[in-house]
Amino acid sequence: MKSLKILMMAALTILTVSVFAQNGTSNKTKAGKQKSEKMKYCCATHMDVTSDKPGKCFKCGTDLTKTTKEQMKMGVMKMYVCPMHPEVTSNQPGKCTKCNMDLNKSVKSAKSYSCSMHPDITSEQPGKCSKCGMDLTKTKKEQMKMDAMKIYTCPMHPDVTSEKPGKCSKCGMALQQKS
Repeated sequence: MKSLKILMMAALTILTVSVFAQNGTSNKTKAGKQKSEKMKYCCATHMDVTSDKPGKCFKCGTDLTKTTKEQMKMGVMKMYVCPMHPEVTSNQPGKCTKCNMDLNKSVKSAKSYSCSMHPDITSEQPGKCSKCGMDLTKTKKEQMKMDAMKIYTCPMHPDVTSEKPGKCSKCGMALQQKS
């Protein structure tokens, strides 16, 4: 009877040690996955519909767009994206892991206008708020940027800007200094 108790305790000890060892391995795997976190996409209408790659919303069929967090990340970091696989990104130039194409520098989509009543409504160009109809104004970040540096823009294409005088890339008109 005594040897049975010792055998049971030994088996329990081995089982406990193996469970803790597996948990340790599991945590390392999770940490590795966090480092290679994929870009997130969501539906503009149904925020609960998310994906780690571009696609369509299964509820309404609209295209999934990058989440606000991903847009902010891309605005801050230099991001390089595969032209064939937009979910493959890097913060340095290189090759796509899926098709071996060169990664292209992503075009920053600066949201420089927002609604003062609804800060979640943003745009790259001046316009009206979709919720209340008020004029969109420059974001605080954009205002600070304009104060700190001279910005030149096209009178016909306000999204075309430069730090020095020149010609508009869309229509060829001379860029004018913003005040």
